[in-house]
Amino acid sequence: MNAQLTFDELAALMKSGAGLTVDPRELENEPDATFAGYGLDSLGLLGIVGELENRYGVSMPQDAEKSKTPRDFIDLVNSALTTGA
Repeated sequence: MNAQLTFDELAALMKSGAGLTVDPRELENEPDATFAGYGLDSLGLLGIVGELENRYGVSMPQDAEKSKTPRDFIDLVNSALTTGA
């Protein structure tokens, strides 16, 4: 498996998991903007982590829901997908 989380997928997960509509290009163009700035808290991010674990069958790193920015979260998830696959 060579799965990698993209900004498009993260935006879709933010919509389905937390009800937040975010343009994926905005996430990609400002990857160091905080999740708080988009209205996503750690509970919403925890739901996204759970969805990713179910989808890929790989445990995400402990405290992944505490990521502060899209870049941090995507890097952490993709690292887990690479090593856990």
